[in-house]
Amino acid sequence: MKPEEAAQAIRDKAPAYGEAKAQRVYLEEFRKSQKALLMREALKMGFEAANAQEREAYADPVYAKLLRGLAAAIEKEETLKWEIEAARLDIEIWRTREATNRMQDKAHQ
Repeated sequence: MKPEEAAQAIRDKAPAYGEAKAQRVYLEEFRKSQKALLMREALKMGFEAANAQEREAYADPVYAKLLRGLAAAIEKEETLKWEIEAARLDIEIWRTREATNRMQDKAHQ
């Protein structure tokens, strides 16, 4: 990949990466709120002890669904992150090749 194409790939993926990271952070924070809401529901159902409320919250299908969404968000973020990193490496490889070519040209003069 040419360095210009690699740089453009980074620019093209940057907004999607930002959105993916924002979604991941949001879900990580919302997970705490969701757990608290589910624990409150468990309290209403008669679970007095905090550890019992927590167990009920973790076992709730709503919480499991949230975790699946978080996993998908992390997967998307990490995929974009490594695609961007691969484009950066393409630029670095190009730089190294160019430096090697310059050294070889000087050696043959």
